[in-house]
Amino acid sequence: MCPLVLLLFTSHSPLILLLFSLLFTAVASAAPRLSNRALRQVRQYRFLSYSNAIAFAGVSFQLLLRVSYPPPGLVLAYLKPRLATRRWLADARAMSVTGAIYDYDLGVIGGGSGGYAAARTAASEGLKTVILEGGEEVGGLCILRGCMPSKALLYAAEVLHLASHAESWGIRAEDVRFNFAQVMARKDALIKDFADCRRQQLESGKFKFLRARARFADPHTLELSTGERLTVASFVVATGSVVAPSPLPQLDEVGYLTSDTALSLSRLPKSLIVLGGGAVAAELAQFFVRFGVRVTMIQRSAHVLQKFDDDATAELEKVLRREGVNLYTGTRLLDARRVGDGKEIAFEHNGQTVRVRAEEILCALGRVPDIASLGLESIGVRVEAGHIVTNEQMQTSLPHIYAAGDCTGLHEIVHIAIQQGEVAAHNAAHADRMKPMDYRLLTEVIFTEPQVAVVGLTEKSARATKRPYLAASYPFNDLGKSLIMEAKDGFVKLLADPVTGEIIGGCCVGPVGGELIHEIIAAMHKRMTVHELAAMPHYHPTLAEIWTYPAEELADKCGR
Repeated sequence: MCPLVLLLFTSHSPLILLLFSLLFTAVASAAPRLSNRALRQVRQYRFLSYSNAIAFAGVSFQLLLRVSYPPPGLVLAYLKPRLATRRWLADARAMSVTGAIYDYDLGVIGGGSGGYAAARTAASEGLKTVILEGGEEVGGLCILRGCMPSKALLYAAEVLHLASHAESWGIRAEDVRFNFAQVMARKDALIKDFADCRRQQLESGKFKFLRARARFADPHTLELSTGERLTVASFVVATGSVVAPSPLPQLDEVGYLTSDTALSLSRLPKSLIVLGGGAVAAELAQFFVRFGVRVTMIQRSAHVLQKFDDDATAELEKVLRREGVNLYTGTRLLDARRVGDGKEIAFEHNGQTVRVRAEEILCALGRVPDIASLGLESIGVRVEAGHIVTNEQMQTSLPHIYAAGDCTGLHEIVHIAIQQGEVAAHNAAHADRMKPMDYRLLTEVIFTEPQVAVVGLTEKSARATKRPYLAASYPFNDLGKSLIMEAKDGFVKLLADPVTGEIIGGCCVGPVGGELIHEIIAAMHKRMTVHELAAMPHYHPTLAEIWTYPAEELADKCGR
């Protein structure tokens, strides 16, 4: 009897489902825990036991009685059983533990990289998905005001810098000029193409795409700015971030550029004060100084890029100063005011009050999660220091609500947001076999020149977590290919387990560091040792062969 029943259920026979529903509705109603387990099985389109099949039959009959199948639906079940069964499965998936039916299985709030990754993943898992984007433009921070426009401008600055310093190769390029309007126009054209591509992806029809702002009315209901209300079984919040408020009230009166507005200037200022020393501040300071702007950079910490090891930040600081950036570190902001046609910042440095003036100020002091309008705390979602608190599965304090990307405050890195969105959507679809996020291969790249790239542990983070390690480095000024390129700044560094030799971290400060770091990402992904990396052939002369030198040094030390 049992094998026959399983065969009938797994062969999608709605007639048999209906008959068993009539017999076992009471059983399913009296055993909600059994029904819930059956619903989890429905997500995978399989039944592991006769009791689960019975419970699913009960759920199906409850659906039949509630909303799904009036008499025409019964006719459909007889005439087109497979189509009817698929509808049964969709309704069962969207059913809550209380028996409620939702409009959607998964709602994604935010159409950036993390949100799109979540929606795409959910749709591929068979979830009925809606994604909402309330911004004025479609594309997300990375495409519109982050990664892509900034890197387009940085590459233009690199070309200008090379052309202006070509004499090292015996090439004289006299009176090198630029047309800033054309530089910005090229950037704008690229961004339009990227944004159009994202819009096409969102409008592909794999999921419902709505242009509206959203706010939680209750843990399963969204109120939209269009006046609509949506009920949803699970959510992924991926609303990204906004520019952080200025640290001085006087700055708001004086006025300043942000990382958003600096990327859309119609003309260059003659002079600029950059507040901050993170990735955005360092990249834009070098961009502007290479385009002839007099740049003063004011950083609160002792070094720029304070999360990185001191040897890496010192190398970048050396280059920034050499190219003309007037860099102050270890400072405290005091005041901001207008002076004539310019703007002035007062700050404390080495116990003295210093005042600097410029035509414009760029406030590059980070970003904060864009969650203020969602009403998260009113429904019980835990928020700390302005960001959504999540576990390794990207669940918030309400398990059916997930979060991904900048709004979690973990890592403001686009490929991490994508991974988080994929993990969140997978877990929303598979509550019985969730996946955690793995940050072992956490990577960050700063697109200055030299580029600064890290993966895994730095020496700072290893010491902070009391992780034993051995480290070795090798400079680019002793490598054949980098000497040919006149790219003599920087070094590479490896961290390895002192016993096993497994590579646990890597750093590259140097030419195309963001590309070179991927060799170490691949090595760490496969948990390679320094012995294996040292033995791996590398072509000569290349930049990549530089990794063999610290690998060989560590191979002689590890395991001894």
